[in-house]
Amino acid sequence: MADTEPVPDEMPAAVLTGFGGPEVLELRRVPLPVPAEGEVLVRVAAAAVNNTDVWTRQGAYGLPGRPDALAGWRGPVDFPRIQGGDIAGTVARVGEGVGAEWTGRRVLVDPAIYDGPSGDANPVGLLGSERDGGFAEYVVVRGERIHDMDESPLTDEELACLPVAYGTATGMLERGGIVADETVLVTGASGGVGLAAVQLATARGARVVALTAPGKDQLLLEAGASAVVHRHSDSAVVSAAVSEAAPSGLDAVIDVVGGPLLPVLLTHVTDGGRWVIAGGIGGPEIDFDLRRLYLHNISLIGSSMHTPAQFARLAEDAVAGRVRPRIASRYGLSAIHDAQEAFTRSKHIGKIVLTPS
Repeated sequence: MADTEPVPDEMPAAVLTGFGGPEVLELRRVPLPVPAEGEVLVRVAAAAVNNTDVWTRQGAYGLPGRPDALAGWRGPVDFPRIQGGDIAGTVARVGEGVGAEWTGRRVLVDPAIYDGPSGDANPVGLLGSERDGGFAEYVVVRGERIHDMDESPLTDEELACLPVAYGTATGMLERGGIVADETVLVTGASGGVGLAAVQLATARGARVVALTAPGKDQLLLEAGASAVVHRHSDSAVVSAAVSEAAPSGLDAVIDVVGGPLLPVLLTHVTDGGRWVIAGGIGGPEIDFDLRRLYLHNISLIGSSMHTPAQFARLAEDAVAGRVRPRIASRYGLSAIHDAQEAFTRSKHIGKIVLTPS
């Protein structure tokens, strides 16, 4: 292994000990991980909080046929587990088979674990869930999962906002084939993935209609949205507002909410349109009329994270400065319980960032 700096034998980490409330997330000192062949040791400069962290702690993903079963993203989780999928930092050591020129470089980490080596491989795991992640001073990752950010104008904290939220949004836009001049509705538009989708779709030249809670209009307009529609308890009110904002219909929907609005808003999707879904915070089980799909050749697309090629495109956007994440607040690693509590209150706009030092 090649070193750039002395590293300790132990490090602080936020360790998940089981499914449950905040009490199962413990601050500990743990042995420093050692990179094996093909791996690198990254000194974490910043990490960000996601729904995935909270839902994994809660075991909220369910199992096939058992929606209320305690489970992680892919089912069982091996405890103890260091959480954290959003990671930016500096390469401190490289394992055998990784070029020594990587030592000392500022990097963005692709947190996905894939089912194969191709650029179109599917994610089957995630750092912080199936492997230890970045809520620690150091993390070991595969060498092919780091992207050089030495030339990026983004800060380490801004870079740490990208992997899960912007990676998921990039995957949704790619799978949905979003192109310039299309009208795209983004649900949950002020959340991490939603705000990322607004920015990225706008950068592609799409016209974005943002669906969100009242009081967040200015932020979304600044992010590039052409119109903002407010959530409402009466779905007919939302439907009427979408009709006004997109009188010619929607070419695509980028949906991280799901729930009862899906069948209502599906009627606004034009023939040959696409509905891409990557979340179900509004309700994972719904009823809708299948005829609205097949009679209008609408594609319903499930999207979980991103492929290696899609993340590489996001990394290029980061180097070029084409994205600029919004940071809602900052916490030290020792205040991770406060950070997760703030996250679950859903009052923030943008990303909540942790720094290990």
